[in-house]
Amino acid sequence: MIVPKTFYQRADVVQIAKDLLGKYLVTHFDGKITSGIIVETEAYSGFCDKASHAYGERFTKRTEVMYRQGGTAYIYLCYGVHSLFNIVTNKAGIPDAVLIRGILPAEGLNVMLLRTGKQKTTGKIGLGPGKASKLLGIHFSATGSPVTFLEENQPKPLIWVEDRGNLVTESEIMASPRIGVDYAGEDAKLPWRFQLKKKCPSEKEHF
Repeated sequence: MIVPKTFYQRADVVQIAKDLLGKYLVTHFDGKITSGIIVETEAYSGFCDKASHAYGERFTKRTEVMYRQGGTAYIYLCYGVHSLFNIVTNKAGIPDAVLIRGILPAEGLNVMLLRTGKQKTTGKIGLGPGKASKLLGIHFSATGSPVTFLEENQPKPLIWVEDRGNLVTESEIMASPRIGVDYAGEDAKLPWRFQLKKKCPSEKEHF
């Protein structure tokens, strides 16, 4: 089942970052379906979070997407190379977002290998936000696109999240400070990076 927009439009971005763990991030580009189990996320809380691109109500051509309604893709280019995929959350006007930091490849492994130029998978192939996006064919040009059905009877989005019934309990989640946000001062210490302690029961099937 495609995760509905109400899931993303809740007020607690930290909880949403946890709730995304175990769900499937799916893409459909150039007629090819690829997917991966979300195993690592980071939460960013808009106005008050110094690690957020929208901290202090910063509104630019890039961050404008963060002010849209929850369920919108916010994808930005990092170091001029990596497309980093985030999902905007909360109501329109509140720029919260969750960064997808890692996936466990599930469907379309051959396509993923072609995208990365590799001949076989390794245990860390989908760990890291740039790697996750590359595997799934996500490019920063898709920023602003919906990741769910924003209105009834719309065609399926190009990027979406599915809930396939993988139950993740609080005891299975490891929380730690976010990566690469030392500039955020005290906010860099917030334990808003979430990982599955055990990536997935079917991990051996993929690596």
